[in-house]
Amino acid sequence: MRHSITRGAAAVGALALAAGALAACTSPSDDNGKLVAFGPQGDNGSLKDNAFTKLLEEKFDIDFDWQTTTYDGSVAGEKRQVSLASGDYPDAYFLVPWVDAFSRSEVLKYGQQGVLVPLEDLIDEYAPNLKERFEEKPDWEQSVTAPDGHIYAITQWTECFHCSYPSKLWVNSTWLDKLGLDQPTDTEELREMLRAFKNDDPNGNGKADEVALSASSGEPVINYFMNAFTYAPYGSPTSPPPMVLDGDKVTLSATTDGWREGLKYISSLADEGLIDTASFTQNGESLRALGDNAEAEILGAAAVLHPYEIVTQDSPDGRDTHYDAVPPVKGPDGTQYATYRSPISSLGMFALTNKSSEEERIQAIKAIDYLVTDEGDKLGAMGPEGEAWVPAEAGDVALDPELEPTFKPLTYDETSNSAWRSMAQYWDSLEFRNSQVVPEDIYAPDGYERRLLEATNLYEPFAPDESLVFPSEKLWPNPDTSAEIAELQTNIATYITQAQAEFVTGQRDINDDGAWQSYIDDLNGLGVDRYLELQQELYDAL
Repeated sequence: MRHSITRGAAAVGALALAAGALAACTSPSDDNGKLVAFGPQGDNGSLKDNAFTKLLEEKFDIDFDWQTTTYDGSVAGEKRQVSLASGDYPDAYFLVPWVDAFSRSEVLKYGQQGVLVPLEDLIDEYAPNLKERFEEKPDWEQSVTAPDGHIYAITQWTECFHCSYPSKLWVNSTWLDKLGLDQPTDTEELREMLRAFKNDDPNGNGKADEVALSASSGEPVINYFMNAFTYAPYGSPTSPPPMVLDGDKVTLSATTDGWREGLKYISSLADEGLIDTASFTQNGESLRALGDNAEAEILGAAAVLHPYEIVTQDSPDGRDTHYDAVPPVKGPDGTQYATYRSPISSLGMFALTNKSSEEERIQAIKAIDYLVTDEGDKLGAMGPEGEAWVPAEAGDVALDPELEPTFKPLTYDETSNSAWRSMAQYWDSLEFRNSQVVPEDIYAPDGYERRLLEATNLYEPFAPDESLVFPSEKLWPNPDTSAEIAELQTNIATYITQAQAEFVTGQRDINDDGAWQSYIDDLNGLGVDRYLELQQELYDAL
């Protein structure tokens, strides 16, 4: 397999009634050919003046009229919803998955109400490149096609190899060397390593200031450790409850004996002070501040996607080169998994509304068709040639040495207003990503891609069997039950996240059968059986 990695994450109750009323009374805009477009705008300049915006305007005879929001997900998402509820929505949405993209429930609801218009005929006639991409990646076309056969929104296709195995452990190798330790291979060796980090002064300053291991609330520490006891689906504050398949039956991992054993182990580490309990509450900025601590290097390990989450690139003392990935450790009974995340996205980035004219729809779909070409992707998501990337030269080596190198990323000026960045990132295939030029020095800043590739190669062998993975990203909601599922999911996931933190930190006793039974009873009271029944119905309909 060829691998790849990433280049360098209100009043809702009234909305359905309001949007339903809008579907019958809106009409195409008549603002002299301007495409009113909604999208997030950063602090590096306006979308109106953005160089890539101007390129698209000239190339496809589009005159963008932007309704902008911020990159703050809660603010952006609410502004988008309010625009729909009020009737003041645009001709087109250009969104970012981790900011304000449409959920599948929203796509289906607004599509069937007529607010979002079907795109498949436009794609068939005016988007030959997108059609070709769909043929290359049939899972992508399947993922954007609603149960009624229409395509109401285009999602992102990104085969980010290191993102596919997100729950990694990064360990300070300089501390291992100083203490004469090897990388741990099982849970008890991991415990011994963390004890040494905490107690044996690996930073050599004579102070007991070391933090053996930390994480952030956005990437729960449980994600890595639980895989030594039972398979742990990817978890985050916005993820569904951890579900797996038992044959063709949808089950909840968080109520199993294996899950409890995992919590017992993690709790035992916390009891010894080997896991920073702030891991359950601190954000990513606080975690990196720990790694960047100015007085001394104090962080031994972190459970995160990649090391620049815990330490700043080009650190003055070189500590950004000190962290290496540890493969999944083996549990007491030999369990050893790596959490897998699919490249399929369920979040709609591009959609057209019933306010757009036929001409505007054609212009917009042509722009999306350009964004799924290699040229459009590089210019839109990265930036101009010579500023964000250069063509490969003779002697360059691609990330995958078996491929012909095509381009070399440059250090990009984050203050530049030359690209749409994430808002343009529709197409990132394995082959496209692997054709980029990456130096062989994995600790050099421009060799970071290869560093992540090599780290992720340690995890792929422990991927779960496909029969175990619940394919939530492939499921489309049933309009009759989507609201019920959403409410159950939020309540159950929130409770599990809170209870796990309490079990690990000792607020609940994970070793007490009564406390565990109380947890199970609470989940039953929240409607777990009904939630699994509804998820089973969606799975059976695949």
